[in-house]
Amino acid sequence: MPKRKIEVFSSGCPICEPTVDLVKDLACPSCEVIVYDLTEDANKEIKNKATLYGIERIPAVAVDGKLLECCELSSVSEDSLCQAGVGSA
Repeated sequence: MPKRKIEVFSSGCPICEPTVDLVKDLACPSCEVIVYDLTEDANKEIKNKATLYGIERIPAVAVDGKLLECCELSSVSEDSLCQAGVGSA
């Protein structure tokens, strides 16, 4: 069975770190966590992926190619991550 792909978009700053840590803490062996740094020197592919997902603020999280609803409206929460299947084998 393929792993659940969890993409975290961050600027590598102290404000984004709690979200990155939360995702990593909740992730289980069925989760593949990838953290993208969207700082100025981020490569074009990462910036294009963020645009494709419609990311307008960071930190943001996408699970299996879909931006979490909380990232469209407010901030990442433990509840929204669990609802997306993060941490459930």
